[in-house]
Amino acid sequence: MQHSSLFEPTTLGPLTLKNRIIMPPLTRQRSGQPGDVPTALMATYYQQRASAGLIISEGTQIEPRGKGYAWTPGIYSQAQINGWRTVTDAVHAEGGVIFAQLWHVGRVSHTDLQPDSAAPVAPSAIQAQKVKAFIETAPGTGTLVEPSLPRELSVTEIKALVELYAQAARNALSAGFDGVEIHSANGYLVNQFISTHANQRTDEYGGSLHNRLRFLREVVQAVSAVVGPDRVGVRFTPLFTSTDEDRVYIGFVEEDPHQTYIEAIKVLEETGIAYLSIAEADWPNAPDLPETFRREVRSTFSGKIMYAGLYTAERGARLVDAGLADMIAFGRPFIANPDLPKRIAQGWPLNALNPANLYGGGEQGFTDYPLYAPSEVNEKEKVLA
Repeated sequence: MQHSSLFEPTTLGPLTLKNRIIMPPLTRQRSGQPGDVPTALMATYYQQRASAGLIISEGTQIEPRGKGYAWTPGIYSQAQINGWRTVTDAVHAEGGVIFAQLWHVGRVSHTDLQPDSAAPVAPSAIQAQKVKAFIETAPGTGTLVEPSLPRELSVTEIKALVELYAQAARNALSAGFDGVEIHSANGYLVNQFISTHANQRTDEYGGSLHNRLRFLREVVQAVSAVVGPDRVGVRFTPLFTSTDEDRVYIGFVEEDPHQTYIEAIKVLEETGIAYLSIAEADWPNAPDLPETFRREVRSTFSGKIMYAGLYTAERGARLVDAGLADMIAFGRPFIANPDLPKRIAQGWPLNALNPANLYGGGEQGFTDYPLYAPSEVNEKEKVLA
């Protein structure tokens, strides 16, 4: 078996994962309209990939204001909960485990996507730069646009948002999810509170790093109180340098990223959550995370650690073998290869990804990627994943 450490079972709280190959959250923009409701086609898509040790759903907005892209699913209405139940039932029927990623984009939105065309909400009234929102211009058609200037949340509104995260966690349980991941990465709402680039508040939610971590702390505690900390994960995107300014939106380059994220991870350790997901920069020639940071992440956090980025199976297995990771997430490979774990195990070649069908549309580029069909000829020509 290729890269055998990736196929060792592991536990995640009360759950047993059959392997350490994870399908991370992947925005696909195919929810049913109106209402951003998960569909039967989405259920098929996730069911096809249930051989992953864990599936984490695409980001699902916790409330209408949390939306930054047309056709992304929500988890705040009964219709959405019912739609997600179809998805989770399909995954469980194949023996899979699936968590819901709870998402709020904060300032990375546009008035066209907001209730009553209001301004997006954010820690501070600072417009997002080097990132786009996506609005619908006609049924099934849309365009990228600059995010609108947000308005600053009041303390009362921030407390209400914490409860909206808790309610979304309740809804996830009602929808049959096995747990939840809190999206605290990629420059979205929780990340905005953490970063001095987006948070210039002078109250208890701004200023010092301790204060900027308060929203994260309160959200993690509130969600953990609903589902249990052993069914909660959090995703970060610590970025140490940017070699491509147009890609900096995947996270913020903090003044001291090492300290910022180690202190954030200490918040997670205090709550005792199940796992930490670290999404690394994923463009060619992106900077690697410093080894010193990886080692301090491991010494700081006692739960399971997942890394995602431009990982090959070989590179991911090395990180697991070194004891620095427990799970490795493969994004684009899972889009194009529903049977990815088997392909890795057998050393079979991978389907090529079609970038034209990543966002929006129907089954093309979504549920029509083929399973591998070995033959006597191509078995002799195995290609390492």
